[in-house]
Amino acid sequence: MGRATANALAADRPAWTAYLELLKPITWFPPMWAFGCGVVSSGVSLTERWPFALAGVLLAGPLVCGTSQVVNDWFDRHVDAINEPRRPIPSGRVAGRNGLYFAIAWTLVSLLVASLLGPWVTIAAIVGLLLAWAYSAPPFRLKKNGWFGNAAVGLCYEGLPWFTAAAVMAGALPTAGIITVALLYSLGAHGIMTLNDFKAIEGDRVMRIRTLPVQLGALPAARLACAVMAVPQAVVIALLIEWQQPVAAAIVSSLLIAQCVLMLRFLAKPIERATWFSGFGVTLYVLGMLATAFALRDVAF
Repeated sequence: MGRATANALAADRPAWTAYLELLKPITWFPPMWAFGCGVVSSGVSLTERWPFALAGVLLAGPLVCGTSQVVNDWFDRHVDAINEPRRPIPSGRVAGRNGLYFAIAWTLVSLLVASLLGPWVTIAAIVGLLLAWAYSAPPFRLKKNGWFGNAAVGLCYEGLPWFTAAAVMAGALPTAGIITVALLYSLGAHGIMTLNDFKAIEGDRVMRIRTLPVQLGALPAARLACAVMAVPQAVVIALLIEWQQPVAAAIVSSLLIAQCVLMLRFLAKPIERATWFSGFGVTLYVLGMLATAFALRDVAF
């Protein structure tokens, strides 16, 4: 499809849908799930803090995650003009520098909402927004290196929303146990992000985007992704046992064993099966997050 045809089709859509498309609602689920885990782990009843919890969900998903998507589309607009000309910015549905202005405005709205939820939430939002801009914007462009880019996304999608939720619900700094678990699951998410890079190895190599499959090769990167996913979960299991939470430890152990079985099949053909493993393996991973969150309700530190 040519650029003119794409523009003609895009012109039939309402203007507001272009901005909603920039926010990519489908990407909001991971941080909102992590936020939900943070709410559960806090042990605070929703009936006591539901307005704050609702504002926090909006902050984690539509606002901070949405901002990261708009920023990414703006700084990828030249590449998208070649590969995805129907995207809102290259198609002209979001004209001129409006994409940049929208990214700035959404950043400010995110900071405003965060400031209403307390100092620890504000700090977490600032960190998340800085990483969102550094991921896509020059001179940092963390996305061009798999080591740094995946770490930034893992922290923004898992650790910071979990921390934010616990802070929102408690109205204070979360406990050491919650912070530790949130960081461990953020580390494991680094491996999850690597799974997304197997679908475009040749294109990334041409565009000089140094994802881990490009840097290490498909099989070594797949092995690393599996290890990075599994080791933090093993540490979580050890902590749950230490914290006298045997039921949660058994649940997370069972989910990890199931992931390891899937990993063996994934490693046999990493390029062909990365999407498959991402669908099934990551589901088990996030279920383990929820089981851990319930256990943390009974952990006093």
